[in-house]
Amino acid sequence: MDWLHLSDEEWTAIRLSLWVSGVAMVVSLPFGIFIAYLLARGRFWGKSVLNGIVHLPLILPPVVTGFILLILFGRRGVIGAFLNDHLGIVFSFRWTGAALACGIMGFPLMVRAIRLSIEAVDRKLEDAAGTLGASPAWVFLTVTLPLILPGVISGMILAFAKAMGEFGATITFVSNIPGETQTLSAAIYTFTQVPGGDAGAMRLTLVAIAISFAALLASEFLAYLVGRRVDIE
Repeated sequence: MDWLHLSDEEWTAIRLSLWVSGVAMVVSLPFGIFIAYLLARGRFWGKSVLNGIVHLPLILPPVVTGFILLILFGRRGVIGAFLNDHLGIVFSFRWTGAALACGIMGFPLMVRAIRLSIEAVDRKLEDAAGTLGASPAWVFLTVTLPLILPGVISGMILAFAKAMGEFGATITFVSNIPGETQTLSAAIYTFTQVPGGDAGAMRLTLVAIAISFAALLASEFLAYLVGRRVDIE
């Protein structure tokens, strides 16, 4: 059973993937809720354009998305140069860039899940709270948000799972640097490119399957708990 023993480098790739995916999910969440609400309830010019931009990472080849990120957020990129010179923030070839790439790739899935939940909320409940003098922000926090929590949780898990499996955009934008940007998927790819690496690739594949399955179970359990709480209230 020695082939099941994970090396230090493999553990590093696993921890990095969990960290990058978690950061990508958490940082994306406020933007995901805002954009989802805007698309679900907003009436403005350019809504279709915004919807198309949000979902663009789903239809573009991941390598193309990674190259666009490199152009925009690289050290000499339009945005990256400004961030580097004025704020000292660097994305290219750093774990922060991997989190950015993973967040963008999972963002459409998060937005879609949350948007569907918002569209399913009965507007009469929100209107009733509004007639009692509650501000739109307070109505959202006290009425809408509790009702869409199952959708928010589903969106978070989908974004996390997508981030865990992301490869093309990440490797194009931040390369495959062990200990810095080599995520689980990149490590599996590396193993497949060297002689005798099949065992390592299999170990990490099993880990990836276990993490993804655990995330799905957690999503179902949390959605059940939230739904049960809402029903009781």
